[in-house]
Formats: sequence, C-alpha cells, structure tokens
Amino acid sequence: MDNNVVEMVGYVAMAVLAISFIPRKLRWVRIINFAGCILFVIYGILLGWKYPLIISNGIIAIIQCYHLLSKKKAATEEKH
Repeated sequence: MDNNVVEMVGYVAMAVLAISFIPRKLRWVRIINFAGCILFVIYGILLGWKYPLIISNGIIAIIQCYHLLSKKKAATEEKH
C-alpha cells in the first residue's frame, strides 16, 4: 500500500483520538475514542502488523464497546 495512505490513516487516527476528549458527554467520548482506536488498529496492520499498536488499541476499543453496550443495556432494563 502507498506509504502516503498509511501515514494519512495514522494522522486521522491521531486526530480522532485527540478529538475524542473534547465532548462533555461520556457516551460521545467513548464513541469517538472507539473510532480512533479502530483506526489505530488498522494503522498497525497497514504498518506491517505492529502488535503493540494493534493490541493496545484493540483492548481499549473492546473496553469502550463494553461500556457503551452495558450502559445501553442498563438503560433498557430501567425502562421495563
């Protein structure tokens, strides 16, 4: 893959991750941070399977997803 494309994915991932800390609502922080982590996982793969990038961001993405889904489940259960 073109090195410029790979580098651009890295810069976009970095920007999304930084932007994820701006919203006041925790749900939006988690959603945007999740997207940034996924982009960093893709970036790690495009760099040639850089496992520290892939594993660390993959774990954080799973944690964000867990919190997002558990909050949604708790809100649904409260309505019933």
